[in-house]
Amino acid sequence: MSNLIIRKVAVLGAGVMGAQIAAHLVNAKVPVLLFDLPAKEGPKNAIALKAIENLKKLSPAPFGVKDDAQFITPANYDDDIEKLAECDLVIEAIAERMDWKHDLYKKVSPHIAPNAIFASNTSGLSITELSTGFSDELKARFCGVHFFNPPRYMHLVELIPTATTRPEILDQLETFLTSVVGKGVVRAKDTPNFIANRVGIFSILAVITEAAKFGLRFDEVDDLTGSRLGRAKSATFRTADVVGLDTMAHVIKTMQDNLKDDPFFPVYETPAVLAELVKKGALGQKTGGGFYRKEGKAIKVLDPKTGEYVEGGAKADELVGRILKRPAAERLKLLRESQHPQAQFLWAIFRDVFHYIGVHLESIADNARDVDLAIRWGFGWNEGPFEGWQTAGWKQVAEWVQEDIAAGKALSDAPLPAWVLEGPVAEKGGVHTNEGSWSPASKTFAPRSSLSVYDRQVFRAPLVGETGADPKTYGKTVFETEAVRAWVDDRAGENDVLIVSFKSKMNTIGPSVIDGLVQAIELAEKDYKGVVVWQPTSLKLGTPGGAFSAGANLEEAMPAFMMGGAKGIEPFVKKFQQGMLRVKYANVPVVAAVSGIALGGGCELVLHSAKRVAHIESYIGLVEVGVGLVPAGGGLKEAALRAAEAATQVGATNDLLKFVQKSFENAAMAKVSASALDARAMGYLKPSDTIVFNVFELLDIAKKEARALSAAGYRPPLRVTQVPVAGRSAISTIKASLVNMRDGRFISEHDYLIASRIAEAVCGGDVEAGSLVDEEWLLQLERRAFVDLLGTQKTQERIMGMLQTGKPVRN
Repeated sequence: MSNLIIRKVAVLGAGVMGAQIAAHLVNAKVPVLLFDLPAKEGPKNAIALKAIENLKKLSPAPFGVKDDAQFITPANYDDDIEKLAECDLVIEAIAERMDWKHDLYKKVSPHIAPNAIFASNTSGLSITELSTGFSDELKARFCGVHFFNPPRYMHLVELIPTATTRPEILDQLETFLTSVVGKGVVRAKDTPNFIANRVGIFSILAVITEAAKFGLRFDEVDDLTGSRLGRAKSATFRTADVVGLDTMAHVIKTMQDNLKDDPFFPVYETPAVLAELVKKGALGQKTGGGFYRKEGKAIKVLDPKTGEYVEGGAKADELVGRILKRPAAERLKLLRESQHPQAQFLWAIFRDVFHYIGVHLESIADNARDVDLAIRWGFGWNEGPFEGWQTAGWKQVAEWVQEDIAAGKALSDAPLPAWVLEGPVAEKGGVHTNEGSWSPASKTFAPRSSLSVYDRQVFRAPLVGETGADPKTYGKTVFETEAVRAWVDDRAGENDVLIVSFKSKMNTIGPSVIDGLVQAIELAEKDYKGVVVWQPTSLKLGTPGGAFSAGANLEEAMPAFMMGGAKGIEPFVKKFQQGMLRVKYANVPVVAAVSGIALGGGCELVLHSAKRVAHIESYIGLVEVGVGLVPAGGGLKEAALRAAEAATQVGATNDLLKFVQKSFENAAMAKVSASALDARAMGYLKPSDTIVFNVFELLDIAKKEARALSAAGYRPPLRVTQVPVAGRSAISTIKASLVNMRDGRFISEHDYLIASRIAEAVCGGDVEAGSLVDEEWLLQLERRAFVDLLGTQKTQERIMGMLQTGKPVRN
């Protein structure tokens, strides 16, 4: 397969999706032209310019760093249409109107470069019909590429070919979307709403239908259908509000218009409550009200009977909550047999979706894997619907569904297809096996894609029924303790880098983790090219989540505190510091493979590593202020060293304050990066560190970086014995601003004390400006501040509050 080099992308349409796709492409360092209609008044590019400005205000943030908005170039179809010829990929993302899209295509197609890929980000219109009127040559380069909202955070992209799309175009685009843009690509058939919206919207319609049947409130349904089922916290109706009720109504209308022969067609009727809300302009979050509305601090929920908003907070019954904690097979059996309306409702929505995907698999997807991954990545379910069915016992559930169809309880009288009940699927107990996932069209278990981009994924998204590689046991274990596992990927050519994975809750770092890390480094210095610290939790669903490390393990330190008070903790702190120095001065490179949160001690491990490979969704920061402490694992020491290095490079060692100011503020305000790009701007990542967009590639790239450092003759940094520090004058300057904040009641007396101790540590203590100190001096300042603060009642209150509630105490 020849390389597809995307030098520039044009996005046609600066609406919500178009602008956010542009933003995420810029995150991935792809320059973008953002087109829209010429404005009738003011600058011709006003519409695109306004969209770019709006991107900076959106939450969740579309950009990794807001300043990157400058890399989106605004454009309009009158003045800039010839610039389309500069683009290797053109993505159309205007409103979901076939006639509008065709009008635009007539205008732009003559200007698209002869080798460029042309794609529509439609959420459900026919790709084949969209290509009507194209030349055969352009048809061969046209496909659907459906991002999910918000594009930065949602892992799914559906790739939809027509019968005439060239196969190599799809392979090239899938490779680009997977590795450069960081997405999970699912290939869908050209059917209305493709896979995720087809099944996901049906699931929502089934929930609305069954909730009405069993007389359940919207907030009650959301409590039942969110995290209790392993689905997105926003559940059903909150999700609809976030997506936009007009958008949802449009997707439903696509089903109504194009699926008249579908046996489930009556279910596609727009629910009366949804139609009424859209008519009133209550479109959800974007208009301030939909199924829910915020009134002051209270969030109220719509009562469909009266049309009024009432107090929210209806919950699952305790009995039903207990049933939902049972193993899958038992859970479904109990829900089906219970007479409780909430249980009956839950069985009904499971049955409806199983029925639907059984009937429609062959028409909407090549195989069952694509359905499950599309729903997991596009709708935030922990397991796809086929996985849920298989886990609960394929044959038994199929019989129950058949019984309900026969009894007229289901939403359609269409029988389950024969492949569900007999043949290979029934014999193997489900659609997912080690050979692949069931494809009704070919009557085989279709294997995973063999595109070379997937060679970078040591662990691909796992599926129930596959005994794929388990990251907690994969490879060859070199040694394992209660706290860490040190292992190698034992495939030929891959076993030269030692990988360390933590086993503690949230991968926190205590003495036992430090011991394991040091043991791994000692072993690597004898037998391996490097060490990679990587946590399996980063793979969950391929979406932001998991933890590289939530910091120091305070619970593990508590016995020492109980025995010896604050002073009793000092050996723990010293051991942590020495462990970080061992990482920094190891004779082989230690590479931190970061994804999710790296807070406190986790951030300090990142700072001491030889190199960092970070997933774009990495949230890094020194947050010890939240528990009334200062960073004491060398984080402030590293800030002082980096400030001294930066000042020395420009010959400004007589004005070190401006070089430590940012690091002081980061720690004193417990700032956490909003992305890996932001972490680089904050100084937690270096410009030379690697940022990865696909979390499934993180481990492979980290190992390659360790090998590259080794091949280049890696040597650890020389120990610095003369570090110029900002000293007491800088401390006084910082304290003066802290006094103003304290006296203005922006911070508490205890916040003032903690921030003062941070200032003392990053500025090198009570010495003259420009004094030369060593690393041990700086570590001692951290240690002393940590122990002193731990001895105060207010810090102890903060620690206990965090351990008990998981939330910072403000005192």
